[in-house]
Amino acid sequence: MPTITTLDSFMTYRDTGAGSVPVVLLHGNPTSSHLWRNVIPHIDPLTRVLAPDLIGMGESGKPDSPYRFADHARYLEAWFDGLGLDEVILVGHDWGGALAMDWAARHGDRVRGVAVLETFLRPLRWSEMPEQGRELFRRFRSPEGERMILQDNMFIEFNLPFGAKSLTPADLDVYRAPYPTPESRLPMLVWPREIPFDGEPADVAAVMADYGHWMAASADVPKLVLAVDNGVGMGGQAAIEWARRTFAAAEVAGIGPAGHHAPEDRPDAIGSAIAEWVNRHGLAAPRPREVVQNSR
Repeated sequence: MPTITTLDSFMTYRDTGAGSVPVVLLHGNPTSSHLWRNVIPHIDPLTRVLAPDLIGMGESGKPDSPYRFADHARYLEAWFDGLGLDEVILVGHDWGGALAMDWAARHGDRVRGVAVLETFLRPLRWSEMPEQGRELFRRFRSPEGERMILQDNMFIEFNLPFGAKSLTPADLDVYRAPYPTPESRLPMLVWPREIPFDGEPADVAAVMADYGHWMAASADVPKLVLAVDNGVGMGGQAAIEWARRTFAAAEVAGIGPAGHHAPEDRPDAIGSAIAEWVNRHGLAAPRPREVVQNSR
């Protein structure tokens, strides 16, 4: 895969198709751009498709970093700028959705559309989590989480297969490869501690509130919320309906039954829904020059 220097490290990414308005696919925890391998063929006949490995994840570099949300956002910012991306269609899953909406909120004039799946549509409350999930994520945020994630590699060995029923052993090996040591697994430990349950951590809650305001106000940017059947927590029906009511120019598309890591289970449904949405709104067509100039 291509590699580009980002700050003091580097990021790898998939790059396929052709077009001046690329679809950028952003993964979450604990996956990589490999998550999108079966979604991409539905989209790259339409335009260029880019899918980076987030810093510290996949084949990207592993700098000495706290790997908090703000750190991922900084490296991702450097990746966008390094590739000179001026008009993009953003698609994000899990933390990739939050990073996509955050970037969009800060660069609205460079965004043509935003599609998200199983992500943080708004800050969560502990009470919204199913009991089993609430107990597990409390443990992740305690000292016990370091044993569970750094030593036992739980996000790869348990959480990922649990949330991706179609995952093959060979594909699990691809996800496992970047994390051979406890030290290499730090990003996977930090991510669940960044979820702003009941407003903490406050800085991430503020980021989500900010991008929520932008998603609600940007009526000129089409938005697509992909929903799995019987979703829970951040992908539950209450959150999906909240987004449908709250986000401007938003539509919801069901993709059928799937686990949290839905691109593993339902890549064809996801890819087809994104491609249809891009086509219907003409998102891959460059904006007329005068429109671009007037938006800046």
